[in-house]
Amino acid sequence: METFLLIFVMSLGAAFVQRVSGFGFGIFIMTVLPFLLPSYGEATALSGLLALVTSLFITLRLRRFIPWRRLLPILTTFLVVSAMAVLAVASAPESLLKRVLGVVLIAASIWFFCFSGRVQVRPTPGVQVSLGTLSGLMGGFFGMQGPPAVLYFIATTKSKEEYMAMAQCYFLVGNVFMTLVRAHAGFLTPTVCRCWLYGILGVAIGAWVGAIVYRRIPLPILRRIIYLYMAASGVVMLL
Repeated sequence: METFLLIFVMSLGAAFVQRVSGFGFGIFIMTVLPFLLPSYGEATALSGLLALVTSLFITLRLRRFIPWRRLLPILTTFLVVSAMAVLAVASAPESLLKRVLGVVLIAASIWFFCFSGRVQVRPTPGVQVSLGTLSGLMGGFFGMQGPPAVLYFIATTKSKEEYMAMAQCYFLVGNVFMTLVRAHAGFLTPTVCRCWLYGILGVAIGAWVGAIVYRRIPLPILRRIIYLYMAASGVVMLL
């Protein structure tokens, strides 16, 4: 029962983060899921299942703002690369994957703290393929495809609504696709489905609260809190 309660709380927190900042569901929840699920592959499967629900609601509400022409190149690249990464998880040692995840969390937190505001991304085909590839690798292996893709979304959107619509559609389609691949790889187990039922209530509450806070809390402050949490979780995974 403690495991299900933790999944509920972490799902709530992850959905809150996703609704306020537009990304971060996988980054937040994958700091804990690998320790709660029987296998690393099942942890990524649960993360994707819960994340797609969060993105579904936002995508439906903002669907008229989706710029499909600018979304499809990076999304297509992501789908191809993420499928290969998901299948590779099945044969990789779990201890190694958890340690690499720890390194990725620390590196991502350092990147966002020190460099993300200084990097300017141009929406060229080369950038779309490069960031789509990196996003696919991070999504397939670690369930956190957001950071590389968000750089592209911020650079190519003209309004807050368009950014949120583009990002959430990307995460929705990506997580639906990766869930199908993970099911094929044997990661979509009865345990994952039971945990999803507990987590889905947390997702609904977190998204609702996040929508309220989105209009009030300074985003830079929230992001710094998230990045510190990421760094601390990465250190724990390496110990």
